Amino acid sequence: MNAKALFRASLPLKLKEEAAGDKPLSSGDKAADQARTAELAEEISTWQDIFYAENRRKLLVVLQGMDTSGKDGTVRGVFHRLDPLGVRTVSFKSPTAAELAHDYLWRVHREVPAQRELVIFNRSHYEDVLWPAVHDQIDAKECKRRYRQIQEFERMLAETGTVLLKFFLHISRDEQKKRLEERLADPEKHWKVDLNDLEERKYWNDYQHLYEKAIGETDTDEAPWYVIPADSKTHRNLAIASVVGETMKAMKLAYPAPNPDYFKTQVK
Repeated sequence: MNAKALFRASLPLKLKEEAAGDKPLSSGDKAADQARTAELAEEISTWQDIFYAENRRKLLVVLQGMDTSGKDGTVRGVFHRLDPLGVRTVSFKSPTAAELAHDYLWRVHREVPAQRELVIFNRSHYEDVLWPAVHDQIDAKECKRRYRQIQEFERMLAETGTVLLKFFLHISRDEQKKRLEERLADPEKHWKVDLNDLEERKYWNDYQHLYEKAIGETDTDEAPWYVIPADSKTHRNLAIASVVGETMKAMKLAYPAPNPDYFKTQVK
């Protein structure tokens, strides 16, 4: 089954609550699905070694979704086998005073991958449209302007050698409630709780509408969006690992040609 085609955002996008529980790649056996994800993680690690040696391209993975949708879990579950030498995770928080003194893409551009690097954005530049729009800090006209700027920014990245994969982790409101309650009930998970997460649930419908709009405005062939059902953590990881694996395989990665002089060299 072609995971890239299966999860590619279908426009116009309508985020349905029940779709968050879909598991089209599942075998029906949780342990088997976890084993398959582990296999894919190992394959991605192998591809990364060639990608790094090739020293020709860059890979940017964007993870977006509501609170508790599994951005951290995806990093741990899909990318944990990668060589730290060539991978970096960036988590975007509320902008600092210095960042606010620049344009909103300034802090993002600093973090995009360098050659041979795989970078994972845990939240991203899309936060600079979603949160301000929900809280009436920017209007529809400014949203439209930012969608255009983001699309142009991502096109520039693609044209200068960056492969982009954007994942929206689609969690249902009920599943988010369950995960938040689990964190509140477990003292060892209290460090994960931000009371603002509970407050933001009031704006659930607004966020869903804005995600539909943002994905619709910025899904392009060079920077595609993939909508991943995220109520099942196991299937979420399997789906994302499948898309990443297919993408890296399609890149036709190859080790650099051997240096013929090395065949004549002896180590003394």
